[in-house]
Amino acid sequence: MSGSGNKGKTLVADRRYGGGGAKPPPKKPAAAKKSPAPRKRPPRKHGLIMGFILGILSMIWRVVWGIGWRVTAVVGLILFGAAFYFEQRLPQVSDLVDARARGSVTMLDRDGKVFAWRGETFGGMITAENVSKHLKNAVVATEDKRFFHHFGVSPRGIASAIRINLAEGRGPLEGNGGSTITQQVAKLLCLGVEYDAKQWKSEAAYEEDCRSGGVWRKVKEIPFSLAMEWKYSKDDILTIYFNRAYLGAGARGFEAAAQRYFGKSANQVNPAEAAMLAGLLKAPSRYAPTNNLKRAQDRANVIIGLMEEQGYLTRAEADDARAHPAQLSEAAQKNAGGFFADWVMESGPAFLTKETTEDVIIRTTLDQKIQRDAEGALQFVFETKVQEGSKAQAAIVVMSADGAVRGMVGGRKIAAAGSFNRATQALRQTGSVFKPFVYAAALDLGYSPSDYVEDTPLTMRIPGSGPWTPENYDKKFKGMITLTQALAESRNIPAVRVSEAVGRDVVRQVAQQFGVKSDLAAGPALALGASESTLLEMTGAYAGILNGGSSVQPYGLVELKLQGDDTELIGQSGGIGERVISQNAAQLLTYMMTQVIQKGTGGRARLGDTPVAGKTGTTNASRDAWFIGFSAHYVVGVWMGYDDNTPLKGVTGGGLPAEIWHEVMARVHKGIPATPLPMIVPEPRLPPSAGASASSGDVGGVPQGQQYAPQPQQGGQPPAQGSDPIADALRDVLGTTSGLY
Repeated sequence: MSGSGNKGKTLVADRRYGGGGAKPPPKKPAAAKKSPAPRKRPPRKHGLIMGFILGILSMIWRVVWGIGWRVTAVVGLILFGAAFYFEQRLPQVSDLVDARARGSVTMLDRDGKVFAWRGETFGGMITAENVSKHLKNAVVATEDKRFFHHFGVSPRGIASAIRINLAEGRGPLEGNGGSTITQQVAKLLCLGVEYDAKQWKSEAAYEEDCRSGGVWRKVKEIPFSLAMEWKYSKDDILTIYFNRAYLGAGARGFEAAAQRYFGKSANQVNPAEAAMLAGLLKAPSRYAPTNNLKRAQDRANVIIGLMEEQGYLTRAEADDARAHPAQLSEAAQKNAGGFFADWVMESGPAFLTKETTEDVIIRTTLDQKIQRDAEGALQFVFETKVQEGSKAQAAIVVMSADGAVRGMVGGRKIAAAGSFNRATQALRQTGSVFKPFVYAAALDLGYSPSDYVEDTPLTMRIPGSGPWTPENYDKKFKGMITLTQALAESRNIPAVRVSEAVGRDVVRQVAQQFGVKSDLAAGPALALGASESTLLEMTGAYAGILNGGSSVQPYGLVELKLQGDDTELIGQSGGIGERVISQNAAQLLTYMMTQVIQKGTGGRARLGDTPVAGKTGTTNASRDAWFIGFSAHYVVGVWMGYDDNTPLKGVTGGGLPAEIWHEVMARVHKGIPATPLPMIVPEPRLPPSAGASASSGDVGGVPQGQQYAPQPQQGGQPPAQGSDPIADALRDVLGTTSGLY
């Protein structure tokens, strides 16, 4: 029994304590389990008030955050919607490259070289792929160095611009705008608003409105810029920029500007030229090299520094660009023919010139060398022979015998001179430069330069005005003198007598047929140049004398075509017209006009061995002074005076105008062999009082020359030798000697 009750039980205690069957000591009753002591709260870091404030702020933050992310989401959706709207409306890039509402006019000289532009020229589309890499880099370095990394708007750039504006005392959006190139293109596109002539007074007003700043404009730029980045590639955006940007001097786009300033394509410009072109973006008119080359070069140096700083140019390349700054092309540097170009623009129809919507090419008669000669001559005389600070004006016209204008100076470039063309627009009294037409009428009727006229006191009774007594410039009388001497010394009384003898209507008709289109005086003062005319008209009339007596219509336009089209739309409209006086009369008159320079009032116009002819002219109180004359090659007219009709001091046609004329002619004829004038030297005649005893040599100051038999015109008869044909004719016109004292 003793073994059966414990069989199968494990002797745990034995194993644990190792004793043979000893029982473990009794356990002490466990103490009652105590609950854990409560934790002590950490001491408060903030007081009650601070805690309240923090609680309020926390609540506000939760409200702001809750509103903010919702507003942001809404704004994002609106921005996305606006950008999507604009993106759908944006056209193809090729439709955006030409920003002009009007076309341009490019003018070529007689040799086919460009000398002037009018309107806004567009040299053709240039792309970011084929433009010079230097130009592409210069634009990015100057306008938006992070262009290839942003999405159309640069928050960093805007923040920087605001900081700069505030630091300089301006409003946050005044001055620097922080605009990216994409935003600038958005402005150039006027945010998609097209030009409407009904809404804006002019294209300039439209563009000014497009460039205007302000908060709302900036806000609208953002979705439009995002839309452009969505629609176009970066190179597409640059292409639009390269073609639409205005770059001064009427050049729209970099291709037109490169051609205008450097005479090359925008894909050929070097780093210095690229920097100058990129510098124009800031202020096109101010930095245009045609206005101030040094200022443009200084601006270009700033751009070169930026290109070097941003790694587009090595140090050596940048130094070379600074050492060899961009220079204007020959055509741009001369900037010749401004007045001439304006006149040509007026000579064509407005829809093909001033208001053209096409690109027009006009070939003209201008000779750029002659133009420079005329401009240089005028400047030289005023610098060396005119008191410094003088406000007197002057104008010059140079033309060929057929009326082709080779050079034109419409006035001196002085303060308040304006663009008024004194060669074509100023109507001034002609004075004695009108007298050749009086003698032209007489010669055409059969009179000879050797005929005599009285230079004695003369008074005429003018119906409705009373007696009129003309005077000579020197207040003296020379008695019986030849027509040649009368013209050479610019005697007034003989000119009136001749005019009255042949008839005022005949004189008026001759002058008008030669091209003097202005209203001519009706009284006897017609012979003394009391009427007004322009320098261009008078010079053209003298060209008629040189060409043998045929009328001339001055012209500058030879041919007008559309760019890229070989069809001539307008051809030459001027040139030689109908005959006015006989060739013999014209060549006799030419001889008389040579004596003006050889023995008369035009001595300062002598041109060495080159035969020249001309006539001086001075009006009452010396308000106008003229000299017009010609060689066998060119006719040159010079006018001098004040715009407000202030009398000239000590100036006559034989003074400064003759000296300007001489200086122009000397420069124009440099290298041209002396060529005889087409003239006839008349046979001298005896004065009426000399009878048979008079010498057969020089008579009346006229050298004996070749034989000439006058050919009567319009029924006239050659005056008999030894008579006083002018006095006889006057008696025929007036009936008796009454009215002549």
